[in-house]
Parts: sequence; structure tokens; C-alpha cells
Amino acid sequence: MGVDSTEAGPGPDEAAIAADLVRRIAAGETAAEGQLVERYRRGLRYLLHRLGALPDLADDVQQETFRIVIERLRHEGLADPAGLAPFLRGTARNLLIAERRKTARRRTWGDTGELAQAVAPAPSQLQSVLLDEEAEMVRRLIGELPTDRDRQLLLRFYVGEEDKDSICADLGLESLHFNRVLFRARQRFKELLERFQKQQVPVKEGR
Repeated sequence: MGVDSTEAGPGPDEAAIAADLVRRIAAGETAAEGQLVERYRRGLRYLLHRLGALPDLADDVQQETFRIVIERLRHEGLADPAGLAPFLRGTARNLLIAERRKTARRRTWGDTGELAQAVAPAPSQLQSVLLDEEAEMVRRLIGELPTDRDRQLLLRFYVGEEDKDSICADLGLESLHFNRVLFRARQRFKELLERFQKQQVPVKEGR
């Protein structure tokens, strides 16, 4: 059962536990990462609900918060390891604010939006034809990714819009690991898309 530690003050016990988790994660202990999630997940979820996040959004923000914080602890650590709980709360708040500012559809495509646009419904016949062409281009680019897991994740989650839990079960991924793998796959696709766009020669008017 998780401990509601993100709302607690930094007492001696909590400060020591937080500092120990930060140290162990920096040392590469994967077990410590799971303990961090288990210890702080309830407090983060309570905070997000108190800030008005709906359940699905709260889940997404919570998972992304843990991903960002764990990555930070692996590579940079914290200036004040005892301040782990406030750091988690601040990260979650910032992510929730950023999410609320987005005007894109519920599933966004990182900072690019290309895939979301390619599979979005179109109101006219002409737009439908263009949409089919764009979606085919996206599928072709995804097919050029070198890793089969990246191809499956992007096609199933974004194009096929399959349920995350189903994909995790098929690929043997835990939820937190899924987010990290998906983030890296999006980055690889973004790089591939940018190279593809640079190769396209614009047609001049009158030609």
C-alpha cells in the first residue's frame, strides 16, 4: 500500500527515506525506482484530483511526472535530496498546467502533431483523399524505423488507437516503462520525419 508522502512535511524520517531513494536511483537501482513510484503515487494522485484533473488526465500526468523525475534522478540528482516530495509536486503541477494549455486533440504527437493530424477525421471528400495520402506516408515512415517494438508501438497506439494496457500486455511492458519506450519511439519518428521533409523539393508557382 502506497504512502501519502507528497503531502507530508519533510520530517526526519521522510527526509531520510527521500534522500536514500535519490541516492539509490542515481546509483542505478531499478528497485528504488519502483519504490519511489509506490511511495508517492497516492499523494500525487490526490494532489492532481484536488487541482481538478479528471481521472484519465491525472493518470497521464502522474505517469509523466514519475518518468521525468526518475530520468532527472538518474542523470543529475537533486541539490536537496530531502526535497524529493516538493520536487514531485512541482513537476506534476507544471505538467498539468502545460496539458491544460494544449489545444490539440487528446492524444498529441509530442511537439509536432503530424500523426494526430494524419489520422484526424476530415469533413470533405478532398480532405479525405489528402488524409489517406498523409496517413499512408506516416505508416510508411513508421515502417522504416529500425526497431520492431517502435513500429508496433506507434502503429498500434497512434494509428490503430489501441488500448495502452493491451499493448503493454502483448509486449511485456510495465506502464512506466511503456511511457519511456513510447517517448523514445516518438523522438526517432520525429527525426525520420524531419529528414523526409528536408528531402521534399517545393514546387514553384507557374511551373
